[in-house]
Formats: sequence, structure tokens, C-alpha cells
Amino acid sequence: MSSPERWTRPQPSGAPAATAARPTAEQVIAGLRATSEGGPELVQLLTPEGERVDHPDFHIDITPEELRGLYRDMVLVRRADREANALQRQGQLGLWVPLLGQEAAQIGAGRALRPTDMAFPSYREHGVAWCRGIHPNDIVGMFRGVDHGAWDPVAKRFHPYTIVIGNQCLNAAGYAMGQRFDSHVGDDNGEATMVFFGDGATSQGDVHEAFVWASVYDAPLVFFCQNNQWAISEPTERQSRLPLYQRARGYGFPGIRVDGNDVLATLAVSRWALDECRHGNGPVLIEAFTYRMDSHTTSDDATRYRLSTEVEEWKLKDPIERVKAHLSRNGFADHDFFDGVEAEADELAAVLREHCVTLPEPPPGRMFDNVYAEPSPVLQAQRDEYETYLAGFAGGEH
Repeated sequence: MSSPERWTRPQPSGAPAATAARPTAEQVIAGLRATSEGGPELVQLLTPEGERVDHPDFHIDITPEELRGLYRDMVLVRRADREANALQRQGQLGLWVPLLGQEAAQIGAGRALRPTDMAFPSYREHGVAWCRGIHPNDIVGMFRGVDHGAWDPVAKRFHPYTIVIGNQCLNAAGYAMGQRFDSHVGDDNGEATMVFFGDGATSQGDVHEAFVWASVYDAPLVFFCQNNQWAISEPTERQSRLPLYQRARGYGFPGIRVDGNDVLATLAVSRWALDECRHGNGPVLIEAFTYRMDSHTTSDDATRYRLSTEVEEWKLKDPIERVKAHLSRNGFADHDFFDGVEAEADELAAVLREHCVTLPEPPPGRMFDNVYAEPSPVLQAQRDEYETYLAGFAGGEH
């Protein structure tokens, strides 16, 4: 945890509080260096140089084939993310929320989920969606404004994206409480729920209310916080005086910090946390210590509030490159494999682009669909009135 050197609480100086509370560039860099490895309690199994290391409490047995699969997941997800980002810049999407740099956190957690588990995302969990069998094609419609998400959340066990910061935590807490009330926990075959949110969401009341409900009802819920260091333009140190994982202690359940750029450590810790929950020992808070390499969204400009030196330092901890280095160093993959994954990623991007630009515009009346489980006279009357209004324009369109 970096030391804010008390700049989060301005000292009397005659300057306005907002000015006195703003950290200098040197303080930001000092904070980064102090937290660059996440502190002494960070769980790490694969170093930024691609070397396997031991941890006293966590171990993972993984075959070269499985490791290649994790690498493939991350490369494909990043390529789809970059293509969607480009589509937005070209006017094909209204907005895009990048995951660049957070692939290991999402793939590690997503691959730890079982088919019977439930996941609640925020709006950046494209990698978790991939792990739940949701194609990027099914995501871009939301950001193009033509649908609310083209997947069945019950069948995929993946809730629709949530835009309201932290609200998904309350939804997940209620769902996990239901799992416990329905006796779906207590043994190896138990169910669990995982909810995803960012470090900025920990300043929202919904998240803390979810902590309370989950703790007092022993809900089988894993709170997965992707601490990417920036809540839009505010660094983590402006939000908490403690490492985020330690907040769980105040609610009576365990918290743990994992290297979110280490897919193996994230997978191991997520499996452990989900297992705790499915056996009735939940909830658990995981803080995945990672970094947002791109802007918060395509409507944000990260260069206005963070330094390029900070970004360059985190590039050395790239989650994909460390796995590639490990595969190469140990002879688990060759050039043909890496070239094949890159070609597959390019093909995925081409499919995504073609799908996006050819999405049909939905008719105006579609806004009334799927509002309620069953139609109602009031809703039908509103639809009829709206369609009559539209028909009053030349050609029936406006």
C-alpha cells in the first residue's frame, strides 16, 4: 500500500482544499512504486519475468495444454477489446469500456467458475463473459445501442452488464442469499456467486451494504475487486487509508490480495475463494491488484491525470507477456503456436467488426419488448399511442 503522505487530508495552508489535496507528480510515482508489487501479502505464482514461484498457501497444478489455453483466452480477449475500441473511434459504437491490462484478472477468475456458479459483472468484464461462453458479438450491441445484451443470463449464468457503479453487488448478494436459503451450499457440489467491481466502487454505499448482507447471512459470494489503480481520474490512495482487501475484516469475513496480472495466482485464489463459499464458509473478498492500461472509457482521456512513466512501468508487468515468456522458456509452446493464436485473434476481430457494422437498427417499438414478463393493458396502450404518434410523420418515420 502506498503512502499518501497525508495529501488526502490537506494541511492548513490558506489554499483551497481541492488544490492542497492534489498529489504532486512525485507523490503519485512514489505511491506507484510502493504498491507496484502489491505489498508483502500479495499472492503471486508467476513473476513479471515469467518465472514460477512458490507460495506457502496457494499452489496450482496446471498442464502445458491448460496454460496454453489461458494464454489463448487472454490474447483473443485483448484483440476483441482493441477491435471494439477502434470501432468506437470510427463511430460504430457509442462507447466502449476497455479491459486492456486486466486480462489475467478476468480470465483467471472466469475460468475458476463452475457451470453452476453465477457471475455478476459491472461493465468491463468482457473477459469473464468470454469464459462464460459469451461471444464478443453478443456484447457490442449494447454499446451500439441496439440491444441490452444478446445473451440469456440464466443459461449462461452471467448477469447483464450493470452501469450503475456498485449496484451489481447488491444484486449478487441477494442471489447468493437465495443459494443459501435453497440449500445449494454445504459440500463439494455446492454453488457460489462471484461479483465483479472496481476499486472506485468500494466508495459506493451499495458495495458496503452488500458486504453487510452477505456477511450476516453467510452468503456464498466472492467479491472480486479489480483494483486497477484508478477510479476514472482518482487514484486508489484517494479512496482508502488501507489496502482494499483489508476492508473485509470489518465485516467479519476474509480478504486476500492477489497479483491481478498473474493469471495462475488469480485462478488459484479464485478457486479457493469459490470453494470456501460453496462449502458454506463465505463470503470472501479478493482484491486483484492490476492496472488499467487504457482510459476508463472511450469518453475519458487518461493522459490528463496520470503520467506516461507510470503506464510504462506497468507495461513491464503485462499479464500476457509473462505467460508467453513462461511458455517459451520452458518449451511449452513454439512459434507456430503463437502465430496460430495471433491469426485466430485477427479472425475473431474481423468477425466482430463485420457483425458490428451490419447490426440492424431495431424498430422504435422494440423499446416496449421485454419490459415485463407478461404484457399488460397499460403497456400496450403506451405502445399503441407511440406508434400512432410515429405514424403521423411523413413516411411513418421520424
